[in-house]
Parts: sequence; C-alpha cells; structure tokens
Amino acid sequence: MTQKDRNSSTWSAKIARFREAGLLGFILVLSVIVQFRNPSFLTIENISDMVTNTAILSILAVGMMLVIVTRGIDLSIGATLALSGMIAAQTVVANPELHPVLAILLGTCIGLICGMVLGWLVARFGILPIIASLGMMNVFRGLTFMVSDGKWVSAHQMPASFKAIATSSLLGINTLIMIAIIIYVVSYYFINHTRTGRQIYAVGSNPDSAQISGINNGRILWLVYSIMGGLSGLSGVLWVSKFASAQGDTAMGYELSVIAACVLGGVSIAGGSGKISGVILGSILLGILNNALPLINVSPFWQMGIQGGIILIAVLINAVVKRGVDRNHLMRRNV
Repeated sequence: MTQKDRNSSTWSAKIARFREAGLLGFILVLSVIVQFRNPSFLTIENISDMVTNTAILSILAVGMMLVIVTRGIDLSIGATLALSGMIAAQTVVANPELHPVLAILLGTCIGLICGMVLGWLVARFGILPIIASLGMMNVFRGLTFMVSDGKWVSAHQMPASFKAIATSSLLGINTLIMIAIIIYVVSYYFINHTRTGRQIYAVGSNPDSAQISGINNGRILWLVYSIMGGLSGLSGVLWVSKFASAQGDTAMGYELSVIAACVLGGVSIAGGSGKISGVILGSILLGILNNALPLINVSPFWQMGIQGGIILIAVLINAVVKRGVDRNHLMRRNV
C-alpha cells in the first residue's frame, strides 16, 4: 500500500473516531448562528418545544438504526404509526375511562404485530426489505383508512387524560422526552452489553460469516423489524396525543425524516455500523433545522434544499469513513 493510501486511511480513521464530536460542534455553531439571526431561538420555551418535537423522531430513529445496521430499510413506519395511533384514538374515544398507559400498550402491540409481519416476510421468504416494507406500507395505510372509514378523530372527541400524555411530565421532564430517554438508555444497554445486540452488528457486517459462526440471521432480522414496529406503534400513540388528531394520512412520508436522522448520525446504509450517540445527534440536528430555518425566514423551498444538501454531505462523509475503515483493515492484514 502506498504512502498516499496510508495517509488517506489515517484521515478517514480520524474522521470516524471524532465524528460525533464534529457533529456536536456543527450543532453548536449552527445554534449560535441562528441565535444571532433570531434571539428567540435559544430561549427556554423554544428549546423545550424543539426537544419535545424531536422526541418522537428520535424514538423512531433508534429502531431504524437497528434495521439499517442489518442492511435493511423500513418504509412502512409512517403507515404503522398512523394505524396504531388511529386504533388507539378510536379506543379511548369509545372508552374515555381507559388508562393512558393501556392506550400506549395497545398502540405498541399493534405496531409490534405489524413489525413482526414485515420481519417474517424479510426473514422467512428473503424478500428485499425495501420491497417488503413498501408493500406493507400500502397495506397498513389502507387498513388505517378502513378502520377509520376515512374519518378523523379530533381533539374534542379525545378524553383529557389521553391528550395529557404529551403535555404531562415525569420528574419535571416532559413525558415524551422521558420516554425517549428511557428508550435510549435501554437501547444503549441492549446494543452494547448483550449478546443479541452484538449479533445484530455481526449480521450487518458480514451475513455469511455470521451464519457460519452459528448466528440465526433470520431470527435477528425478524427481531429488528419487530422492534421497529413496536417503536412505531408507541410513536403512533404519542403522535396522536401530541397533535390531538388521528387521520388516515398521519405521518405520511415521515419515514424519510427518520432515515435522514440516522444517516446524519453516521449510520451506514451499507450496514454493520451505527451508534446510539450518533443517532441522538442526528435527530437533534434535524430537529434544529426544522425549527431554525422558519425562524430565520428561510423559504420553504430552500428549507428542503438545505436539508437535502446536509444529508448528502453526511452520506459522502459516511462513504469516506467506510473506505478508510476498509483500508485500515486491509493494511492490518498485510502487515
């Protein structure tokens, strides 16, 4: 290997090592710039609203990270969210005395079933994830319109206890944020300190080697899609509670924002790599962009272009990092 290749791989390794720090630095610089343009950006009220609005995105990003790490993709999460939220909303309207925790469990179970079905198609029949999830997206979205008969569930129909899920607090922290924190802590432990968590990365890094080493690839794939479905169902209840409205087209296209948060956080679309800390920062960055650009009077058309450009840069950085990591591995083998 030439000196040029060694230098290139060294720089790529440094980028990989300090990626999260660089992303955090970019977030801080961006926040300062926006604050100069609009002094209301870093107020306690706006920060609280921004973090609350990002909570659901960050919850979904955890599940999507696991799916992408296994070289998959799930385009059905928006439809799963809508279906779970709609059924939960209709249930609390018919049973106003139902405890909010039971409504959350109902939505989560519905999403879990949706994820299990999708995971079964991918793991059992080997259907490409993008094809399977695209098909199930239409199925789940159609079911949402069927169970709702094309009607909305509005705020005045929902009991106050259900709407309070999104506005209440635990230990002084908004419930949505607290749920997101709990999910991140549990996910961090699951990924880094359990055998199954390590197997997920093994399957994404090299499916053939994982299979030879005794890992049940099908079981791992079924598991990650089930987790994604459960988190989508949970998010459906939180979404409907937050916006006090359940509609057939709820969260349509939201899966692209979730994937973008993962990519911004350094999750490799090629599979095998991704960190919880990166996903958190990616979600925060996307939340800041969604909040800050309107505050500084950026045109909606430019907002989409700016977000797309940042995502493209993140993808290019991921490609450079992956190439550098591969070169480092090759160098070590040749030494």
